[in-house]
Amino acid sequence: MTIGTKLRGACLIGWPAAHSRSPLIHHYWLRTLGIEGGYNIEAIPPEGFAEFVLRLSSHGFVGANVTIPHKERALALSTPDARAHAVGAANTLWYENGELRSTNTDIEGFINNLDACAREWDAVTDALVLGAGGSSRAVVFGLIERGIKRVHLVNRTIDRARALADQFGASVQPAAWDAIGDLLPGMGLLVNTTSLGMHGQPALEVDVSRLPSHAVVADLVYVPLHTPLLLAARARGLQTADGLGMLLHQAVRGFELWFGQRPQVTPELRALVEADLTKV
Repeated sequence: MTIGTKLRGACLIGWPAAHSRSPLIHHYWLRTLGIEGGYNIEAIPPEGFAEFVLRLSSHGFVGANVTIPHKERALALSTPDARAHAVGAANTLWYENGELRSTNTDIEGFINNLDACAREWDAVTDALVLGAGGSSRAVVFGLIERGIKRVHLVNRTIDRARALADQFGASVQPAAWDAIGDLLPGMGLLVNTTSLGMHGQPALEVDVSRLPSHAVVADLVYVPLHTPLLLAARARGLQTADGLGMLLHQAVRGFELWFGQRPQVTPELRALVEADLTKV
């Protein structure tokens, strides 16, 4: 469906994209804020992405979210802000004075979700981040920006961790995967950015009993909602932040850029998306 010119519309561009919960989130905000607008899914294959994005406004859209496998290409086809440039990927597009701009809202999605879920989490000095992919880049950028002194970055291929550490500087310290157990006792924050623990993926084997009692545990996985990592952390009484919270918080800024009002992540919205995720 093409959005009419009188109706402000945004979309999600991906391949595939049908699994996304973004329409549910944005339509909830449009409805609750009384804004006449729309949000569509546009399944665009890689070979058609550039043409679609460069003609985004002619398709009737004031902006877009971008998901796999298009995030790096979106960066190259737009004018990125400092966040998108640092992460090396864009997930949000909008027009500013006729120019197609881009940003990466995974950073604020992660940080704002931590703020909402864990008291004084940023008082810690050391964080342990598992994984060195695109999501990890956003997490590491956000932690450094927030003032975390040392980010220990662990990846199964340590060269990828070293490359990311080279990009972000001395505050990021790469380590081998088998060093996790030794690192845990000194960590105030543990973040899983890998797909381990996701439905259909191998388990994430981390012994959270080795974490200090004040530690916070965050998992970017949201299928299942309650990952084994988070369940183990809660059983110890640790504060946690889940992947669904990050999904909701990362959507806020895009909506504001497109529709001019800043929406809220409410318990009602979370319950709506939770119900959708858990239905058979």
